Amino acid sequence: MVHIELLCVGRLKEPYFEAACRAYEKRLTPHARLRVTQLPEGHPVADRLPAGAYTTALCIDGESVGSEALAARLQALMTAGRSSFCFLIGGSDGLPDAAVRRADWRLSLSRMTFPHHLARVLLLEQLYRAFQIMSGGSYHK
Repeated sequence: MVHIELLCVGRLKEPYFEAACRAYEKRLTPHARLRVTQLPEGHPVADRLPAGAYTTALCIDGESVGSEALAARLQALMTAGRSSFCFLIGGSDGLPDAAVRRADWRLSLSRMTFPHHLARVLLLEQLYRAFQIMSGGSYHK
């Protein structure tokens, strides 16, 4: 089974963001074991990176890919033997440089700036969509 950890700086405060995250977390459970860790602002994120996980930092200046390309990348990594993934979502000040430097990949959800709460929802939705694409499901269409 695939393991996915989201390391998120900051807590969700709005109930509608919490509800959206819970909905996608539930949808992901048949595909992956998911753990979401919320870290306080200023916490050394790099110290919490899981050993051996393929780490992706969400950065506005990261690589921008479509849903199919994200699914293909995850599939290629899993085919190559990766089963543990970590996604880093910064807070209002972004991610600490040390965490970004340790990431295997820098991914941009968009060139637009989103609040970190919304970025978490978008990432969870895209992960669910990627697994649907990989399994031949119809959700992504």
